[in-house]
Amino acid sequence: MTGGERRLLGRWGESLAAAWLRERGWRVVAAGWRCRFGEIDLVAESDKYIIFTEVKLRKSAAFAPARAFVDRGKQERLRTAAQLYLQEHPTDLQPRFDVAEVYAPEGMDTKRPEIFYIEDAF
Repeated sequence: MTGGERRLLGRWGESLAAAWLRERGWRVVAAGWRCRFGEIDLVAESDKYIIFTEVKLRKSAAFAPARAFVDRGKQERLRTAAQLYLQEHPTDLQPRFDVAEVYAPEGMDTKRPEIFYIEDAF
């Protein structure tokens, strides 16, 4: 799989997770937000929280669950990026870090991708 194909597949997974959040009443305010520290896949808000969601798309959990790929280093980069986001977009909402696991065995041809959402993941 080429880098472009991987990015397209990742964006597809992020759009599935964004739709999942919207269905549950969240307002997605940013997707693929980039800064010098990295990228935040999704930023969403409710009346109480602003969530920074890392989306991990995998074919299966046979090797390890998708959340296992959000290691300590990735968590630190996400925290730093979130601090910068909050400096640029001040809010009184409580920040939270979530992980969305998207499983799509046939990639974008998967008829029913599974989404497992972990609130307050780190």
